[in-house]
Amino acid sequence: MPTPPLPSLALATSLPRGSVVLVVGLAEDGVRGVPAAVDAAYAKSFGTDVATLAASVGATSKAGQTRTLPPVGDVRLVVVGLGDQGEDEAAAAVALREAAATGVRYASGLADGADQKGAKAAARARGALSVVVALGTSTPETTLAVATGALVGTYAYAGVGARSSTPPAVEKVTVLHEGAARTAAGEDVAEVANVVAAAVLTAREWVNIPANLLYPASFAEEAQALVKGTRISVEVLDEGELEAQGYGGLMAVGGGSARPPRLVRLSYRPRGAKTHLALVGKGITFDTGGLNLKPGDSMYTMKCDMAGAAAVLAATWAIAKLGLKVQVTAYGALAENMPSGSAYRPSDVITIYGGTTVENGNSDAEGRIVMADALARSNADSPDLVVDVATLTGAAVVALGDRTAGVMATDDATAQRVLEASKAAGEPFWQLPIPPETRGKLDSSVADLRSTGGSDRSGGALVAAAFLREFVDAPTPWAHLDIAGPAFRTGSPEGSFSTGGTGVGVTTLVALARSMAG
Repeated sequence: MPTPPLPSLALATSLPRGSVVLVVGLAEDGVRGVPAAVDAAYAKSFGTDVATLAASVGATSKAGQTRTLPPVGDVRLVVVGLGDQGEDEAAAAVALREAAATGVRYASGLADGADQKGAKAAARARGALSVVVALGTSTPETTLAVATGALVGTYAYAGVGARSSTPPAVEKVTVLHEGAARTAAGEDVAEVANVVAAAVLTAREWVNIPANLLYPASFAEEAQALVKGTRISVEVLDEGELEAQGYGGLMAVGGGSARPPRLVRLSYRPRGAKTHLALVGKGITFDTGGLNLKPGDSMYTMKCDMAGAAAVLAATWAIAKLGLKVQVTAYGALAENMPSGSAYRPSDVITIYGGTTVENGNSDAEGRIVMADALARSNADSPDLVVDVATLTGAAVVALGDRTAGVMATDDATAQRVLEASKAAGEPFWQLPIPPETRGKLDSSVADLRSTGGSDRSGGALVAAAFLREFVDAPTPWAHLDIAGPAFRTGSPEGSFSTGGTGVGVTTLVALARSMAG
């Protein structure tokens, strides 16, 4: 699978020539981003400016609301609500990114040419739609947010079949801006937006691929293909190597499937790097629950249970493409959790990589078992920080809903470091504790520890985090990101969130790496 196609991206200070859909913003204090010439053209055609005309068709500043104005010449104008701009630039950037994604997604719906005629309709039907996004950005940070949002807003999973070859509805995105087009670090805004958006869409695509097509071996091949030609080295351990080297967690969880497990290890070691970030992702390509079988309705979306590995692997690619000077070692722990005569059982004792024994409390708590192997292996890399990402617990969804991910860490300073990265990335995360008494729920009479809290289901997300913490050598700082809620969206697209896989975690990991770069 190649990286999903992106429209071409350009930054400009004036409206390009030709037929375009122009996306502008509406805040509480008025319309933003309308070029003076466009405003004048609307006033000439309709006897009123864009702001007044927008109000007449019911446009408001409510986040995500869209209204279309009648075309004038080659310009068709879409007004999108900007919502609450917040009190700082980071919050404003998030609002602008969401509006850009919403506006471009809505504009792409105009590509069918339903209300157009002749050549213009044919051009749009061929995927030749050009969208200009003008939301009044004046800093590189807000321009980057708009550009990234506009690109990810073009994504929709094509599915499997003839229509999967249909070209994207939007062929070109132009972001109008004022001021510099380079970040404070001297990076080209358009280049950064292209790389980050491509990484997010790659993670989304992996999550959306049906599990009979994306399984441990094929997922490993996808990762290898992604990093080919970059400065990332890759190692893939198959079932024979996993068994020989003592990866008991992956072998146990993957033992019930006809498709054996894999461990993918990516290594990026740029010159000048002074810090080392280890990333570990849960890659359960399908989760039936194993012998603790899930109800049928709960199983349907379980192709998304590898979203953590997708985020980690795609983010590592983006970090290398951006040339960030931070060493990154990433692990994708890939397995399919199936019931069969060779499946692991509740009460089995599993020996994790490095020798720790674990009593299996529930075969549907498989993610922490494969993650334990990868976390234990990461200790040999001597990282400065370990971050794992996983669709780990339904308890996290109960606690935080389906838009916010949980952060649990060895200490508050480490959690705050991740939270600052998530704020810079515009992804909602919230810190949860690991109370001291939580570890006691993992005591076992037959092994070093138990994988679950048994019949005590309270604080399930915290218990899972406490289990994972056992496999990271002290005093290495560690953070666990439970993305079970926002990793997969079953409803309609909203803002930068697409239906299906969302790619959550990618931009936060890139921002975290940037904060660690020398």
